[in-house]
Parts: sequence; C-alpha cells; structure tokens
Amino acid sequence: MSTSLLCLATALIGGLLLSRLTKKLNLPAVTGYLVAGLLIGPFFLGRLNLPGLGFQSLEQVETMSIITQTALGFIAFTIGNEFRLHQLKKMGKSAIVIGILQAVITTVLVDIVLIALHFCFPNVISIPAAITLGAIASATAPAATLMVVRQYKADGPLTRLLMLVVAIDDAVGLVLFSVSFGIATALSHGQASIMAVVVEPILEIVLSLVLGSLMGWLLNFVEQFFHSRSKRMTISVAFVLLTVGLSQLKFQIAGVHCGFSLLLVCMMTGTIFCNICSTSEELMERVDNWVMPLNVLFFVISGAELDLNVVLQPMTILVGVIYIIARSLGKYSGSALSCKLTHQSKPITDNLGITLLPQAGVALGMALTASSLTNGSMVRNVVLFAVLVYELIGPTLTKRSLLKVGEIKPEGSTSARRHNEPKNH
Repeated sequence: MSTSLLCLATALIGGLLLSRLTKKLNLPAVTGYLVAGLLIGPFFLGRLNLPGLGFQSLEQVETMSIITQTALGFIAFTIGNEFRLHQLKKMGKSAIVIGILQAVITTVLVDIVLIALHFCFPNVISIPAAITLGAIASATAPAATLMVVRQYKADGPLTRLLMLVVAIDDAVGLVLFSVSFGIATALSHGQASIMAVVVEPILEIVLSLVLGSLMGWLLNFVEQFFHSRSKRMTISVAFVLLTVGLSQLKFQIAGVHCGFSLLLVCMMTGTIFCNICSTSEELMERVDNWVMPLNVLFFVISGAELDLNVVLQPMTILVGVIYIIARSLGKYSGSALSCKLTHQSKPITDNLGITLLPQAGVALGMALTASSLTNGSMVRNVVLFAVLVYELIGPTLTKRSLLKVGEIKPEGSTSARRHNEPKNH
C-alpha cells in the first residue's frame, strides 16, 4: 500500500509539474499529464526499479484501474450535464445526426482502406482485424475533450455541439463495435451469433439508460434531505461512485449476457439529475472542483499505460499510420458532411471533425475485447500506437480549433494564490 501511495503522489506531482511546462509551450495541461505518465511509466523512471518512483511494470499500472474507471465515471457524469432540455431543443436533432453519421462514415472508410491493405499484403493484416479496427475507429475520447473545454473555459456553438456529439458517439461506437466484432468473430472462427451481434449490444444500451435514469432520479431525491453545500456535494460524489460500481455488474438472463456501459450509465445519471434538480449547476461546479486531482491521475496513469514496445514493430507502425490517416479523414469528412446536412455554420463545419480526433480508454477497451481474434494482437498494438499519437496531439488540435472559432478567451495572468495581508484595525 505504501508503494501505491508513493506512486500516486509521484503521479500527481509529476503531472502538475509537467503541466507548468506545457503551459509555457501553449499546450493543454492534458498533454503535460500524459507526458508525465510516460516519464514515470515502466519505460523510463520505472526501469530504475525504485519503489514508489514511477511504475515498474504495465501490470502495476493496471492495478490502478479503479482510479481510472472512477475518473471516467465522473467525466461521463459531467458530460451528461450538457444534455439540458434547452440545449437539446436547440441542437439535439443535429447532434444525433452528426454523432451517428460521422461515426458510421469513419468506420466504413477505415474498413475500406484496411481491407484493401489486406488484399495487397495478406500477411500484414487479416479481414477480421480490419473490420474490427474500422469499428474501433469510430470511438472518441470524451475525457481529453472535456479537460480542454474545462481548462480554457471554452463556450459557444461549437463547444456545446461537440459535447453532445462526443456523448452520442460513445453509444454509436458501442453498437458499431458489437456488430463488427460479431462479424469478425464469425469470419475468424466460422460461427456467428445473432444474440451477440444484435440483441446483447442493444440490451446493454437500454439497460445502461434505465440504470442511469434511475440513479439520476435517486440522486435528486436523496439530495433534497441535505441542505449544507458540503453534504450535498458529498452525496453527489457518493452516488457517482455507486453508479460506477453498479455499472461494472454483469449477469445472464435466460442465457443472454447482460451488462452496462460505464460511460452511458454515468452520462444518463448526469443528464437526468441536471434536468430535474434546480440547483444542479452550482452542485456540478463543486463536484468538478473535488474531482480535479482524480482527473489528473486519470491522464497520468493513462500515459503510463501506453506500451512503447509497439514503436519497435515496423508492421504495427505501418498499419498504425494508415489507420490514423484513414480515421482522421473519416472523422473530418464525416463531420463536415453531416454538418452541411444539418445546416451548421462554416466555422463548425470546418472544425468539428478535428475536435473529434482524440482517442483513448474506450478504444483500448474495445481492443482488449478484440484480442480473442486470431489476429487480435495486431488490433491491440495498432490501437495502442494510435492512442499514443492521438492523446499527445489531439488535445492541442482541439484547443487550436476552439481558438480558431473564438470560443476560447485569451488566458489572463491572474493567480489563485493570495498573500496574507495585515488587517487594518
């Protein structure tokens, strides 16, 4: 336990110190946290084998999954706060169309490119792996996007649409991956299951929305019994932790595998709560302040999880570069087309796709599931390489896009530090 606590302290301090450096370079703090994670990970300081000074192995980093899952739950809960009725009335229909269309276009484009690569070089990548990577390409990382928006207090039409699209993207990505992985499994092992391809993914989404709705209603009900700000914040934190825990449950009903999506459950909890609680905005702001250290740990640990061994594999880099180019084109063109169909302004049409490039935890989770394929190791390594690239440059591209459309105000030189001053009597 002492070693784990020392590692967490090192992660927090290292992340904060690197964020000061990235600020001088005009880069988002998220980039500093990720680089700090790489530095204290098993490929740099971890190699010194000094207990508490960095993570000595990827297995040790994985023991911190409870922190990353909890942080992801709070991030999803915060994103759910964006789904307020007045927002949905303004751009809900557009966000749904854009969220679905850009994800599908990205998957189709990556599928076409990687399947073509298979026919040119059959030994490099299999068709099941190509189909699976196409579905994984649809996923966007909500955490990095949210942190950039929060750090720079971004606000405007693009920011509000982006938050809605990122949330919808996760639900669409879940369906696309389940269907594609089912087809890939059939091609790889010669058997297909309608239950696994169609029924279980839809059931997971429905169950997640129901559980999230129930938790949001319960949070609002219980919160009314407390009146002090500290206790109301505490009960909110407790409910998010409870929601994260419940979303990990898996069970069977009549042979059908049932489970929940952590992101969807927590997003729905936040959505219901913010729409039925009259004081939700003030409460959400307090929760955001409380979870800031948790968010820093999330990104530092995410950086430490990146396996740098993939950069030593030429075939992985080749497929990874092609995957990154195809996915980036898919996100950009898919967003531009769907924005034109929904009559968005030119600044949104030109920049939304760039803000959807970050990719991390959701994609890695999908890649882990895909490891059961005959070419599953290729899928995992390509996604690891892509995440390494996207996480380091994605937040910066998001910041530049939001700056370009004028939704990030120039940073001031104010400081939260207050010096003690003698009181006048």
